[in-house]
Amino acid sequence: MLHRFDRFSELDGRKLMDLYGESNRENAEDFYPDADAAVGTARVEESFLAFLRDEFLPKPENTYWVWEEDGVYLCALRLTEFNDRLFYLEALETHPAFRRRGCSEKLFSAVIDALKPGGPFRICDCVSKRNVPSIAAHQKAGFRIVSDSGYDYPGQTSKDHEYSFAYRYDGK
Repeated sequence: MLHRFDRFSELDGRKLMDLYGESNRENAEDFYPDADAAVGTARVEESFLAFLRDEFLPKPENTYWVWEEDGVYLCALRLTEFNDRLFYLEALETHPAFRRRGCSEKLFSAVIDALKPGGPFRICDCVSKRNVPSIAAHQKAGFRIVSDSGYDYPGQTSKDHEYSFAYRYDGK
């Protein structure tokens, strides 16, 4: 089932952190290398949730989308809407226990279907050139590589180690 969150109070923070658990542990190693793994992970989780609560979701152009089944958040992404129905996608993640089961494809399809009634739109994203599963998931969902250099819309920066992807819906 698809969930669209535009208020932090609607999210289940524990379920979301379980979904991002692997990434949070990796980030803890980078940001808190001298801390105990559990302590570092807890700090990353606190920072992640504070970012969503205080910075991301208070802005009306930002939404969080989650695919949930049987009470578990399986896959999630963030969208920021810029002008002319241009959306920038970030933080696509699939719960490690549910990878290779089509969760990201379900999420992409449901989000795209939810955006269609508003008319034409474009979704842009950057994906690491080494992230073969994410590249494949994007392509299965109809995204196309539009540049060999990823363009980060919020930061207005280019990243040579990423591809720029785009999905375009023309309203038909």
